[in-house]
Amino acid sequence: MFIIFIIVFINLVGFGIVIPLLPFYGEHFGASPDEVTWLMAIYSFTQFITAPIWGRYSDRFGRRPILLISLAGTVAAYVWLALAEDLQTLYWARALAGATAGSISAAFAYMADITTDENRAKGMGLLGAAFGLGFIAGPAIGGLLAGSDPATTNYQMPSYVAAGFSGAALLAALFILKESLSDELKAKIAGRTSGERWTLFVYTMKLPTVRLTIILTFVSIFAFAGLEATFAMWSEREFGWGVEQNGYIFAFIGIISAVIQGTLIAPLSRRLGEIGMVRQGFLALGIGLAALPFAENLPLLLFTLVIIAYGFSISSPALNSLLSLNIPAEQQGGILGIGRSASTLARALGPAGAGYLFALIGRDWPFYVGALLMFVVLIMALKFETAPKQAE
Repeated sequence: MFIIFIIVFINLVGFGIVIPLLPFYGEHFGASPDEVTWLMAIYSFTQFITAPIWGRYSDRFGRRPILLISLAGTVAAYVWLALAEDLQTLYWARALAGATAGSISAAFAYMADITTDENRAKGMGLLGAAFGLGFIAGPAIGGLLAGSDPATTNYQMPSYVAAGFSGAALLAALFILKESLSDELKAKIAGRTSGERWTLFVYTMKLPTVRLTIILTFVSIFAFAGLEATFAMWSEREFGWGVEQNGYIFAFIGIISAVIQGTLIAPLSRRLGEIGMVRQGFLALGIGLAALPFAENLPLLLFTLVIIAYGFSISSPALNSLLSLNIPAEQQGGILGIGRSASTLARALGPAGAGYLFALIGRDWPFYVGALLMFVVLIMALKFETAPKQAE
């Protein structure tokens, strides 16, 4: 469990390094604001398309080969980004990075393989903590490597260092990580025809609990991504904050999320179960988003953000665990890949929807609508009647 945590963390540091670089890199090649937006979104869209494919391949060929291929593709994408000489190349490099991001869905499937029903949520929480820590360290490293002066920004060095981090994750997976999918299960999957595998996949996707879990995942991330996309603009108008203050706030949220997912998920899972964690998380998210426009000073704002971070940090791994517990072992990669696609699509569409509300209705409305969505999915989550059992 520790090894897959380290691999995901190292890879996510590389991902985080290029995030603050991309808007300036695009503008360096003459990109307009809407073209910069597409530069940010194309990664999510290509990942949305390929994540289920990588997941299904991991069911058939094993988690380790898909992790290795995906990480190698990520290294290539970062090197291509460093060598870019025009805007079109930036698009292609980011599209490749998203298309080869199968390491994420394979990592979730790997964690499902090595955990029991009882500690599944803990394992998913550790992966969530790896994400949070990677997003804390990565942007800070990227900012230092690129430099603070826009006129002398170093666009190549952060990209090469990001490639180095993903390369380190690739080497760790190659020399340390063992395959988690048993030979027995791989033989069982290989013994099915492609038609039989597809029939089982479709049947699993039609299960009400599976469909509902994916819908809840999409809506909750849609609301949270809308907050992430509009908070800096909101804080600028509310408090007069700039990049530095918002950087501290996002680091604060990342630290809180990492601590919660790294320490509280296991005891909460034992006490509440996955369904209870989803419900409590959605309630906290709804309350926090609704209260955010009324946070008129820093202490109240930080308290509100802790509520939001708590809600998202316990509901996200619980949803991943819940999805994993309701699907057959031989469908873990494929169905978790669908869940990952729902997440990436929400991260692409959530900011667009929130930005539309911010511009046309008012700065507080992305939070009000996000809160409303969370209360709607909280009601939907009440349809979960009993704790899930691992599907056979």
